[in-house]
Amino acid sequence: MGEYLKITGGRPLFGQAVVPAAKNSVLPLIAASMLCRGETMLRQAPALADVEQSLAIYTALGGQVQRQGQAVRLRADGAQGRGILPDGPARSMRSSVFYLAPALHRFGRVQMPMPGGCKLGPRPIDIHLEGLSRMGAQTQWEDGQLVLTAPRGLHGVDYALRLPSVGATETLLMAAVLAKGETVLRGAAREPEIVDLAEYLCACGASVQGAGSPVIRVQGKPELQGTAYTPIPDRIYAATLAAAVASAGGQVRIQGCPAEFLEPVLAVLELAGCGVQRLDRAFLVERSRTLKGVGRVYTGVYPAFCTDAAPVVAAALLCAAGRSAVEDTVFENRFACAAGFAAMGAQACRAGRAVEITGVRRLTGAKAQGSDLRGTAALVVAALAASGESQVFGLEHLRRGYLGLPATLQSLGAKVQLALQEDEE
Repeated sequence: MGEYLKITGGRPLFGQAVVPAAKNSVLPLIAASMLCRGETMLRQAPALADVEQSLAIYTALGGQVQRQGQAVRLRADGAQGRGILPDGPARSMRSSVFYLAPALHRFGRVQMPMPGGCKLGPRPIDIHLEGLSRMGAQTQWEDGQLVLTAPRGLHGVDYALRLPSVGATETLLMAAVLAKGETVLRGAAREPEIVDLAEYLCACGASVQGAGSPVIRVQGKPELQGTAYTPIPDRIYAATLAAAVASAGGQVRIQGCPAEFLEPVLAVLELAGCGVQRLDRAFLVERSRTLKGVGRVYTGVYPAFCTDAAPVVAAALLCAAGRSAVEDTVFENRFACAAGFAAMGAQACRAGRAVEITGVRRLTGAKAQGSDLRGTAALVVAALAASGESQVFGLEHLRRGYLGLPATLQSLGAKVQLALQEDEE
């Protein structure tokens, strides 16, 4: 028995949708709260699978968690132990790596299996480990577990990242705020989620300058104090809704997320023929005619076109007249969803790191299996344009990052419902 989404396409979307808090911001914020004395309250922490797994790690490390609707209260004052991350939650998602620095500061030691997550190709954590090593951590492997110790604590360092990794920048930022002396991170990632983490840490008493630029300077403090904080909106959720409108047609106001967070995505949709109005912490997306191909577009590090939005934008281009190609420069297996596109009648095929598309006049409903978070969302976006019924499997991936996406699409006029595979037998 397996759950899937039953989607009857061909219905344009109209109305307004509010973007929830960003999963990719909430996860490091939860881990970072372990650096603090006293309580942190995240006013929005969507009940996603990845968020719940992170909270399970937090609890296993001795922290206290209290849910209040979409808010969560976190306190780690009484946390004691050897900093051992529980195997199941730690393996289930890549974001378990965010506990490396907080656990080192709190326990002087951290032990974890290699983090998991979507199978998008090699995703090493060598920059995280090299930076922490430069700051005084000692790394070894014990029975397949990664063990880091810092018997003398961490100290500041002038460190150049070999590439602007978001996760490594966040890890080293969390390490630096309680390290002795000054840390300079060069070649740092610039994403809004980096700025959000820095702003939270500063609200807790940290000294961070330059977040959002390639050079971040941190003066270590002896302690931080928890605070109440509201994470930024989820720009990938917003991009997925924009792609859904481009795919299905219609007009939707996407509320709560500044257009600047996803400007390159909106620029590609405009190039294809969508109308976009940029508003105050919102934007309006409209598609009333057949889209046109956009040629070849590439993902890149922020502020370029982001890798997480690549599959959903590709899905929106499947019926665009002419040719399009979306090439991901970050992950080699980003477009596993191309097989599902083809099942719906799209002329879309993988070519190296790219998906190459020749637009068709229409898609036809089909069964499609999602194999990762963004690829499953892309199959939903494609199904909204397909005539007849589609069945999209892989909802365990969708639940990792999209709070209430089916209900949101229903509210905009889509015909989407949750079903069980045994219903069809």
